[in-house]
Amino acid sequence: MKRINEYRKLFNVEQEIDLKTLKINYRNLVKEWHPDKFTTNDELALEAEHKSRQIIDGYHFLVSIAPETIAATEEEHLTSSESGIADFKLKGQLLEVSFMDGSTYEYFGVSKNIYTRLINADKQLRFAKRNIFNSYLYRRSKKSIEVTESVPH
Repeated sequence: MKRINEYRKLFNVEQEIDLKTLKINYRNLVKEWHPDKFTTNDELALEAEHKSRQIIDGYHFLVSIAPETIAATEEEHLTSSESGIADFKLKGQLLEVSFMDGSTYEYFGVSKNIYTRLINADKQLRFAKRNIFNSYLYRRSKKSIEVTESVPH
């Protein structure tokens, strides 16, 4: 949640994220902090480089958790979560789950305790459906990889 609040403050958006407003704020911030605006000897050059990376990361993150984006990926997520879990790992409080269909989702704020219970669950998919998928904020981090077979002629 700290990350979300930090990015909302940076982009000056309230609780509900409007993609149109976010895009306008993003463009204005990029214009203001673009590293090419500053000379190499300028003290602000390093700060501008750091700030521009933060702006880009924040924009992509806020777009991914916007209600419009979540609504668009919700049906896909339901399909993915039915396909079975291929792999999962915890990085801090970010749980990354890869599904059998090739898609990968990130769940924010997952505690070590929940992760340990997931590891020890007899049926990990069932545990994740009941305790993770509908309980934590998530975003798709990698799209499904479609496998195509070549047929010799």
